[in-house]
Amino acid sequence: MLGAVGDVFKALADPTRRKILDELTDRDGQTLFEICNRLIMRHQISSSRQAISQHLDLLEAAGLVHTRRDGRYKFHYLDTAPLDRIAERWRPKEKK
Repeated sequence: MLGAVGDVFKALADPTRRKILDELTDRDGQTLFEICNRLIMRHQISSSRQAISQHLDLLEAAGLVHTRRDGRYKFHYLDTAPLDRIAERWRPKEKK
């Protein structure tokens, strides 16, 4: 399910969520544990796993992240389609 434009802007407003998206851009398909470790090691963001999980839930609700379960693991993937729709909104139309 894809969120509304306002949900995308709300998701992007938080710097931690932007770092999560940066990490998924760098290496897509990460578990919560992997994302938490990368945030600590690369950005010195030491939020709890519960807090990062809540950030991921909000990103998923906005359509920026989708997940896939494999056994007991949940993998997170970046989805830029909502950003494309926002950019298209203000892209100049071709004149006929």
